[in-house]
Amino acid sequence: MILREFLYVDTDKVRAMLAQLDGGVAEEERETSSQEKRYTVGPRSVAQHLQVAGSERYTQKSLGDAIFPTLEEALESEGLLRDISEEAADHSQWNSGGLERIAPPGSLVRITAMGSLFDTRYAASVFSAYASVALGLQGIGVDLTDAPKKTPPGKGKSGHQGPRPKPGQVQPERQLEDAIVDFQGPGGVDGNSLRSIIRMARGIFAPGLHINLSPVDSGNVLIGSRLQEGRQYLDTEADILFARYGTEPQEWTLVGSVGSYGPKDTTVPDFNFFNPDGSVDRGKFANSINGLMKHLGGMGFIDLPQHPGFSLIPFAAYRTIPRSSSIVALRE
Repeated sequence: MILREFLYVDTDKVRAMLAQLDGGVAEEERETSSQEKRYTVGPRSVAQHLQVAGSERYTQKSLGDAIFPTLEEALESEGLLRDISEEAADHSQWNSGGLERIAPPGSLVRITAMGSLFDTRYAASVFSAYASVALGLQGIGVDLTDAPKKTPPGKGKSGHQGPRPKPGQVQPERQLEDAIVDFQGPGGVDGNSLRSIIRMARGIFAPGLHINLSPVDSGNVLIGSRLQEGRQYLDTEADILFARYGTEPQEWTLVGSVGSYGPKDTTVPDFNFFNPDGSVDRGKFANSINGLMKHLGGMGFIDLPQHPGFSLIPFAAYRTIPRSSSIVALRE
């Protein structure tokens, strides 16, 4: 028996898949039986004896953690789920395109590999906390750097502030990096550099919790999976998740469907979407915009799969709980 520690389960998707395979998910069971005997003596208005016997058994089953293993077993028995962990660890499978032939977009796969969590929101909160500590230390006389303190033009002593809106002007929406105040830290690290890093992170990884698997030892292949909030088990704040699991790579198992592979050809489109009569060809226009996004994704600038990796739409993400080595030795 495999024990799993679930980080994420998309219960809606799992239920939908089980409903297609088994016609539904049994979560309630009710059994009722009754027996009634009636005896009447004399006129009905004078006397009667009524004996009723019955029993009812009611059980409500909350499948919880059992929902996903049930689906996993059902998919495997139907030959719909393939474990591609070994193939994904083979660099030649990626270079030859063999993995895409084995697991094309839409196929259901399970992959176990080293991976780590990433959330731009958490990175921004950490940088903001670091800046606050640095300012606090400087406030009590601790010199973090021998470099002269510089206040960027237009910035107040209280920290980073954007331009003040004019009367009647709508206040611009605050971004994640706005919480990082101005400071001067060791090694040339300052508030502006950390804000710039978060601006990049917002584009490269859309804010939210990601699991990035690196199945190849060289680390040049990335399988990206964005965990959707509001699903079962993913109801913990990002800082709690990172406090529990850390930022170092560890072995994760992802089960889901292959979304799309990073395109190999990421040349910039020519943006020729006009018809001879001067009207816009809507199909060509959409393809041109998608081609530009594909180019930016190939450069790693936006949150799209990058060649030769792919995106995975997750059903579940979990760690396998290892058995005690002494117990395993006894069983052997």
